[in-house]
Parts: sequence; structure tokens; C-alpha cells
Amino acid sequence: MEKVIITVVGKDTVGIIAGVCTYLAENHINILDISQTIVSGYFNMMMIVDISGADIRFGDIADQIETVGSDIGVIIKCQKEEIFDSMHRI
Repeated sequence: MEKVIITVVGKDTVGIIAGVCTYLAENHINILDISQTIVSGYFNMMMIVDISGADIRFGDIADQIETVGSDIGVIIKCQKEEIFDSMHRI
């Protein structure tokens, strides 16, 4: 299993979850856990996904999902789980 943390932040609009999940499904990326909330009109979502079934490498996933975010008006960041964990231990 190759876990990746995806965060999505931006002004709430229709279709954010659909846009992100469509990209993940098309690239054989499995959602392991998901949490989302809306606070004062701002959307925030964190996902843990498994990219081991994807046909493309992590760097391409990170670039492409950032573009998906730009297209739907949100900021999407993608980090490998071990990097995310290391950053939050410091």
C-alpha cells in the first residue's frame, strides 16, 4: 500500500467532491479515509488514498490533481504519507 494525503481547500461550490473523486477513480486511486467540512462558506477536505493501483507515478498524480483543483477553483495538495508524518513531528 502506498498512502498519500490529499488536502482540498477553497470557497464552497457545487462539484468539488465530484471533481476530485472522478479524477481518483479514473486513475485507479482508492480512497481509504475522507473527512470534509464547510466553515463559513469555505470547503476543507482531507483524504488518505492508496496510489499503489495507479498507472502513473506520484509526481504526475500530484501535478494533475493540482490542475484539477485549479479547474474547479480550489487548492489541492498531495503529499506522501511519510513526508506528511515527518513534517508534523518536527
